[in-house]
Amino acid sequence: MACSVRQIADWIGARLLGDGSVELRGISSIQQALPGDLVFVEEEKHLEKAIRSRAAAVIAGGFALPGSLKPMLLCDQPRLAFARAAALLYAKPERKPAIHPSALVDSSVECGAGVTIEERVVIREGVKIGERTWIGAGSVIGAEVMLGQGCELYPQVTVYPGVRLGDRVIVHSGTVLGSDGFGYVRDKASGRYEKFPQVGRLEIGDDVEIGANSTIDRGALEVTRIGRGTKIDNLVHVGHNVQIGEDVVIAAQTGVSGSAVIEDQVLVGGQVGIADHVHIEAGAIVGAQSGIPSKKVIRGRGVTFWGTPARPIREYLKELAVLARLAKKG
Repeated sequence: MACSVRQIADWIGARLLGDGSVELRGISSIQQALPGDLVFVEEEKHLEKAIRSRAAAVIAGGFALPGSLKPMLLCDQPRLAFARAAALLYAKPERKPAIHPSALVDSSVECGAGVTIEERVVIREGVKIGERTWIGAGSVIGAEVMLGQGCELYPQVTVYPGVRLGDRVIVHSGTVLGSDGFGYVRDKASGRYEKFPQVGRLEIGDDVEIGANSTIDRGALEVTRIGRGTKIDNLVHVGHNVQIGEDVVIAAQTGVSGSAVIEDQVLVGGQVGIADHVHIEAGAIVGAQSGIPSKKVIRGRGVTFWGTPARPIREYLKELAVLARLAKKG
């Protein structure tokens, strides 16, 4: 949708300099900007480049170029403001509430107002679906599942029985929620493995987003939990009994083994391997391709850990420097 610069300024709470009537139709990077686009800069050294671009307006971090010919929106967090402006400019089209004739919905299912269920969806008995939730084509919802209000399940999502989702949860295509954990017991006499019971639950809090083709296992005997506001990228695996706190960010191809605990506001890079019973305390940062061995405790708000086994990055870089010197001597 098109908006005026003034509308955007009011929406994001920015101070407006210049003509507020200029129309904005989209967002862009500075390099690819077209007339009608909105761009942002976080550092003053990039401001002049943004002003010279073809963009219609610029979000900047509390600094301005005197006499600029473009409208400017000044705020403390330009990247965040840019994201909020994009949400207004690219507002999702309203979906017409309906249940497609090809969907198989059990008669016991409870649907709130404004629910949309698309083609070939299968919903089993005892499911409760909150208001304005959308379930994309080909998805399967197991028995006794609870979906909160305003959830979005993209096509081909599978939700196993008993899973609970909070409000405004977004689940992208191909994701599997509540599958059995990887738990087996070895018979010492025969050497064979037998399945350990996987009868727990999966609970996902409000405002969680889960990327495409990710898998989150139910608890074995307890509950796997994903806290409010956590964001999980594509191709992430979360094992049984894992406890993930609020506002955690986990990048693609990370694996979290059973019974690990990740506290609030932890950042986990891509391709990280987290072994069983690991405990990552609040605010820690785990760099890409790091490995954390079983029962290890990672602590230090704002501290970056790197390598295998993961350790504070300063320590890791010192070790690399020592190895480089030894290699030269050799």
